Amino acid sequence: MGCFTSRFKQRFPGYDGPKELASQTSFTVSEVEALFEMFKDISGSMADDGLISKEEFQLALFKNSKKENLFANRIFQLFDLKHRGALDFSDFVKSLNVFHPHTSLEEKVNFEFKLYDLDDTGFIERTEVKEMLYALQKESEIRLSDATVETILDKTFQDIDGNQDGKIDKDEWSHFVSRRPSLMKIMTLPYLK
Repeated sequence: MGCFTSRFKQRFPGYDGPKELASQTSFTVSEVEALFEMFKDISGSMADDGLISKEEFQLALFKNSKKENLFANRIFQLFDLKHRGALDFSDFVKSLNVFHPHTSLEEKVNFEFKLYDLDDTGFIERTEVKEMLYALQKESEIRLSDATVETILDKTFQDIDGNQDGKIDKDEWSHFVSRRPSLMKIMTLPYLK
């Protein structure tokens, strides 16, 4: 049995068993086992190394490993808990935990804030929101004039930036989201309810 476990851990670096991961997350053992099946499919889609590369992550999301996507890149970066450019199974489960219905609203808000804080400064700045808007346009068929983008930015910061310092801090973000619960719907995987 020890030899099998050793080979299995070599094939899936960072593998923590379902019971261990269930005890560290909101997932049940059977949900962790189901996530492992998904992980195996994704991690073996381009290279059979037991890890999910950024390209495999994008392939799973878009069916295209070459398509650059700011949101997918940022989510991958936040999921890469060990900062090594690839996700192991433990990273995958612990990161997906933020989308579990039983994960606290505070954790969800913090993750969403980090998603938009592209420069990891602890603030969401106008340039980051602008970059997101341009990325959304590039990925969709919507085209907005520069003046419209500036109007959206002005309105966004007027609504969220309570102290009008030109950047959105975590408290301002939390307050904004608390008044708009629909923004948090994307932070919960409905099939887990």
